[in-house]
Amino acid sequence: PATPAQLKSLEALAARRLKGEPVARIIGERGFWGLTFKLNDATLVPRPETEMLVQRGLEVVGPLDHPKILDLGTGTGAIAISLLSEFSDMSAVVTDLSKEALDMARFNARRHEVIDRLTTRQGSWFDPIEPGERFDLIVSNPPYIESAAIETLMVEVRDHDPRLALDGGPDGLRPYRAIAREAAAHLTPEGVVLLEIGTGQGGDVTDIFAEAGFNSVAVERDLNEHERMVVARIEPGS
Repeated sequence: PATPAQLKSLEALAARRLKGEPVARIIGERGFWGLTFKLNDATLVPRPETEMLVQRGLEVVGPLDHPKILDLGTGTGAIAISLLSEFSDMSAVVTDLSKEALDMARFNARRHEVIDRLTTRQGSWFDPIEPGERFDLIVSNPPYIESAAIETLMVEVRDHDPRLALDGGPDGLRPYRAIAREAAAHLTPEGVVLLEIGTGQGGDVTDIFAEAGFNSVAVERDLNEHERMVVARIEPGS
């Protein structure tokens, strides 16, 4: 039987959930790619759909020796850390505007014993990246919600995920333009960009990357048949 103290604790947790706080926020962590990631107020709760980027990322870097990846807007570090957990010779640089998010990414990297291969840098997108620094894979789950649409989201997202990780500007595409402008300068010749997108954004993001010089851009759907990921590269000789 539960003790009175245990019941009181359970009732307090239930009250938070009834007000719309997600279970992951209440317990302070979330599972992703078979790993567990600690959260804080500066980090997005990792979603199962984002595992698509890990799966495709493994396909991209799997044949390479000592691949180097860049995770833009890393949050908990879920994408980069999941990739690092699969290959012992891989290294990653992760960026985020939020110092608190980078603190959490480092905590999670230590938890999963990949901290020695993960470098954190604070700043917007490519700002912390050195000129000429190149990567085999650039990956990101950027903010892609239209600013005006945030108030229409479920309370679990609207009131509990950080706005910085949700707000993609007036049309939801501002981060993609920023990434497309500089991605080519930081890719190896065979490098690939993987980006999560929102439903219905595939055509627009494809156009943005085509205008930035990427001649191979594909949109892939998740298990719910929603547009979920853009795969962009520059094919030589095309």
